[in-house]
Parts: sequence; structure tokens; C-alpha cells
Amino acid sequence: MTNPGPAAGAETTVLYSTQGAVALVTLNRPQALNSFTRQMHRDLGAALDRAEADRTIRALVITGAGRGFCAGADLSEFDLAPGPNLVERADPGPVIEQAFNPTARRLTSLRMPTIAAVNGVAAGAGSSLALTCDIAFAAPNASFVQAFSKIGLVPDAGGSWLLVQKLGLARATMLAMTGDKLSAAQAKEWGMIWEVADDAVAAALAMAQRLAVMPTQALVATRHLLREGTTRTLHQQLDAERNLQTEMGRTHDYIEGVTAFLEKRPAAFQGE
Repeated sequence: MTNPGPAAGAETTVLYSTQGAVALVTLNRPQALNSFTRQMHRDLGAALDRAEADRTIRALVITGAGRGFCAGADLSEFDLAPGPNLVERADPGPVIEQAFNPTARRLTSLRMPTIAAVNGVAAGAGSSLALTCDIAFAAPNASFVQAFSKIGLVPDAGGSWLLVQKLGLARATMLAMTGDKLSAAQAKEWGMIWEVADDAVAAALAMAQRLAVMPTQALVATRHLLREGTTRTLHQQLDAERNLQTEMGRTHDYIEGVTAFLEKRPAAFQGE
């Protein structure tokens, strides 16, 4: 395992380490419950780029340092000082467009599976970050909070879409409007996360190691097929399945998988 270190340069808001074919990305502002600054968005982007560029990495885990996973945006970066142009200066739209949305899009477009290890509170966009990952584990004391309504805002970073997809409209509406805390156990029962584990990071890393030896391209294609299927008709989805089967049929791992099955031996997937 490589030693945890900065994602880029001398910055330390995001740490990056590897365990074989798995990258571990740690949000590292524990004193602020890992709330996002613009710098942390840049450092997270650099960490994701680093994993993407390393062809040996075939799965990625995201977690938080300290007692929290991520408390969303660091509101201290918002300019609400009294004076001229307050409304324009306090506008949250630019930071969403320039930071949170690119982060969400980057995560969903990575070439490897992503797993969240929610070690503590995941609030606001921090909850969205966890749900953007393909799979999520949570510690027993972790919680998910849609904090937006408490400060006069609406869910962002994909939260309004992800909540409905995972929980259904009724539960998503209740959580988003009230801002009530959802425990890890309830999140599992409702299908928001995969599992509650005493050591969420260890559980996420174990799952990542499992996925890292599977056919990576097929796993990521499955991600897109399932998520995009919510906006297609059945006939459109049948066509999408056909097209992706043809695309996957050109990969090394497809040939290896079928050959190994016929030869009654374990497949040696390469992620290609």
C-alpha cells in the first residue's frame, strides 16, 4: 500500500493512496467535517484524474478523515458580508456550476467502479457525493442529512435526482423538505446504501478488491445502463442493451470470461 499523500502538489485537503488495484481517496478537512471548499474540489478532481490515468487502478473508494464523511459546502466561503451587491455575491449558483456539478459528473464518468465509505455524517452535498458512488457502505453511527431546506436552499450535486432514484418520491420529498436525519440503519432498510459495517472503510475496500478483479468495462457499462435506463422506454432500453452487448463483445474480458466458463476455470480478467 502506498502512503497516503496529497492529491496534487503540497495540498492536503484530499489524500490519495493505493492498495493493489484499488485507490483510496480521503477527504481531509476533519476540523470542518470535510466540508467542501473550492480547493478541496480541485484536489478531489486531481485525485480522480490520478486514478483514471493509472491503468492498474480498477476500483476506487472515497471516505472522510476524522468523525465525518462530508458536511457539504463550507458556508464560510460564501460572501454574505453586508454591503453592496449582497445578493450577487452570496449567489450559490456559481460554486455549484464551477465545483459541485463537475465533481458529480466526474464521479459518474470514471472508468472504474466507485464505492463510498461513509464513516460519519454525510450532509447536504456530502450525502449527494456518497449517493453518486456506485455502492455505499456506512458506519453504524453515520447519518445522512438533506440540510438544504434549513438554509433556504434546495438539494444540489445531483441529490434531487439520486434521492428519488434510490428512495422513491415520497421518502425523497420528506427528507428533502424536512431536513430530518436518516440513520445508517434506516438508510440500509430503505435501499439508500448497500450495507452498514462497523468498519465502513474496511468493508468498502474489501468490496473494491472484489470488483477490481472483475471485468471493469462491463461493470462501468452496467452503471450507465442502469442509471440511464430510468429515462428510457422499454424499447429504448432494449436497444441500449443490444448496443452495449456488442461493445462489450469486443473486449478482452468478454472473450476471456466465456472461454474460462467453457474451460471450467477461473477467468483472468484484465479490465480491458
